[in-house]
Amino acid sequence: MKSLVPLTAALLLCACQAPPQQAVQLPPQPLFLHYDQPATYFEEALPLGNGRLGAMVYGGTVQERISLNDITLWTGEPEQPVQEDRTPVLVQVREALEAENYRLADKLQLGLQGHYSQNYQPLGTLWLRFPADSISDYRRELNIGEATARVTYRRNAHAFTEEYFVSAPDSALVIRITSEAPIEARIGLESLLPIEISVADGELCADGYAAYFSYPTYVKVAERFLYDPGRGIHFRTVVRCPQAVAEEGQLMISGVREALLVVTNQTSFNGFDALPDRPYQESSQRQAASAIDKGWELLKEAHTKDYRGYFDRVQISLGQTADSIKALPTDRQLLRYADGEANPELEALYFQYGRYLLISSSRTPGVPANLQGLWNESIRPPWSSNYTTNINLEENYWAAESTALPEMHESLLGFLHQTAVNGEATARDYYGAGGWCLGHNSDIWAMTCPVGMGEGDPCWANWNMGGAWLATHLWEHWLFTRDRKALERDYPVLKGAAVFCMDFLVEKDGELITSPSTSPENQYVTPRGYVGETAYGTTSDLAIIRECLTDAQEAANELGDNDFARQIGEVLPRLRGYHIGARGNLQEWYHDWADDDPHHRHQSHLIGVYPGHQIAAGSPLGAAALKTLEERGFKTTGWSCGWRVNLYARLGDGENAYRMYRRLLRYVSPDRYKGRDARRGGGTYPNLLDAHSPFQIDGNFGGCAGVAEMLLQSSADSITPLPALPSAWPEGYVKGLRTRTGQCVDLSWKDGEVTELNVYNRPE
Repeated sequence: MKSLVPLTAALLLCACQAPPQQAVQLPPQPLFLHYDQPATYFEEALPLGNGRLGAMVYGGTVQERISLNDITLWTGEPEQPVQEDRTPVLVQVREALEAENYRLADKLQLGLQGHYSQNYQPLGTLWLRFPADSISDYRRELNIGEATARVTYRRNAHAFTEEYFVSAPDSALVIRITSEAPIEARIGLESLLPIEISVADGELCADGYAAYFSYPTYVKVAERFLYDPGRGIHFRTVVRCPQAVAEEGQLMISGVREALLVVTNQTSFNGFDALPDRPYQESSQRQAASAIDKGWELLKEAHTKDYRGYFDRVQISLGQTADSIKALPTDRQLLRYADGEANPELEALYFQYGRYLLISSSRTPGVPANLQGLWNESIRPPWSSNYTTNINLEENYWAAESTALPEMHESLLGFLHQTAVNGEATARDYYGAGGWCLGHNSDIWAMTCPVGMGEGDPCWANWNMGGAWLATHLWEHWLFTRDRKALERDYPVLKGAAVFCMDFLVEKDGELITSPSTSPENQYVTPRGYVGETAYGTTSDLAIIRECLTDAQEAANELGDNDFARQIGEVLPRLRGYHIGARGNLQEWYHDWADDDPHHRHQSHLIGVYPGHQIAAGSPLGAAALKTLEERGFKTTGWSCGWRVNLYARLGDGENAYRMYRRLLRYVSPDRYKGRDARRGGGTYPNLLDAHSPFQIDGNFGGCAGVAEMLLQSSADSITPLPALPSAWPEGYVKGLRTRTGQCVDLSWKDGEVTELNVYNRPE
């Protein structure tokens, strides 16, 4: 498919000052996930959230299960940096690498490891128990256009409806039950954490607390959780239902045809650097009382207005799906799509679902969406459901700016200010450097040290480029928003990351490189056959540093920090450049070594392609990057699929970007489903959540960003429409995407050619 050449700054000056007055009448978007039976597994349930409080709705007819989360409920307490100088170990590692003794370097790296992150915790489960009646005409749906869930069926031939949403304005999960016949239901609350429940007519209250210390699942210890009722994060969950009476530790609804429930929760989390002692109990009570007093209509009106103020900014159509297909439940559509059936409305729905999930999981200042966004039912979640910074946390926010959700990005940007504080000690004590850095993992306490406790594999445990990579989000936020106050606020954090990068560099053969260095989670094979992890001058390190330094230099120029801009200008030309390997691939290691796993899920040495801006489509390096992607293949895990969609799109290869997008939407069975027809691997679960597997939300966000990248790309002074449009989308539109010029774009196309292009200033 053809695309327009980039529109330059001169042409952009002619853009409209506001959105067009006569908006094109667009056909309705597919904004529903719908199913014809209750969920049995987490991967089938419907996610709701207000950026802090989350719920998973199962839609059961005998036992309705709603699992609850609060994004501020973690194990642990504020970080206590280890006041120990580890730099003598750093010197030894560098000496081993200089002597090309990679086995010794791997062993010595264990001395540069600190503690693990804490665990994100489930809040509890709300149960609604109904009589075992005759059920018919069942439908369960999630309306992502309004952020509401709805379950309808006939109970003993009488219409029965449950409606759900999680309100940000009123900080509550709101549930309304209506029935043609009198409602009979019991309401209970359970938790995997220590809780005490009290019940009175119209209210159920649970007080509990998380462990003050924990280990991840992959650490073998006898006691993984340490509890003390006087320590750790505490919480109060309140369930209010005026129509209910107390009965045997539960609430009982009987004889009414409509019931309103609100669920609120507050924790004692008081910031990353303070003991968790914020008053929370009275706050949760007040919020529940206030919500009940407002009633369903006012609560829903405020929720809808708030949510749609974000979601409605972007509309999209990638084509029309046959009525016979889109009438099917979403899980069956996904199954048939995975088997090759065309479904452009499902593809557009998945894009909008990513935006929905970001609004729903990222609205708490300084607490970004984690590995599972907001939704976790396990007290021992995979990888602690923490912040994994060698790709996953970054990928969570790739779509924030381009799809018009900069407010959701703020949760991450605020978190970086916190890691910059703790990261100064890590930079100093582990690497003898100024500025700040961040290792492979973090948590709500903004931990920054390398993890592993002397036992972790260096390829992941010792990676230390998380701060430098994440800091590039600060400059991206400026480019898209042109918010000068935000840039002035964020610049010290970006500058601190750049300072660490420059201090950590060493010289080899006249070039600046990193030592020690790893390529996240990958291993090399030396000519002598050693499978190693620790190296020097890996391409991914240098790509991240180049991006961070370039962004910091641009920010310094913008804000008049001329001396720092000059310092960076002296370093950048000395950085080791990219190299093309003997196979025509982009070299991952300093030497042209093979990977131990040629099809590895990570492709960190392509950071300079995407999300970086260093390698252009059509260039020799771009061709080498495409060769690397060819070698990596198409069989990979969920988040990696999402990344590769963006990589192919940035390189102008729309057909392979689309092929990878289809791979991302490959149906994966729920983890605990044991049927012989189970489908495993990376892809998408029945509820459209990303399958790593297990569930990680980053693939959802990466796929969302990938669609935007296929349709529109931009730099600080140009935009390029349809840079990677696949033949599968010959006709469509997208409205409201944002660009690095600080503007918005409405774009329509037919037969692969742009038919309408409106560029206008971003609404205030």
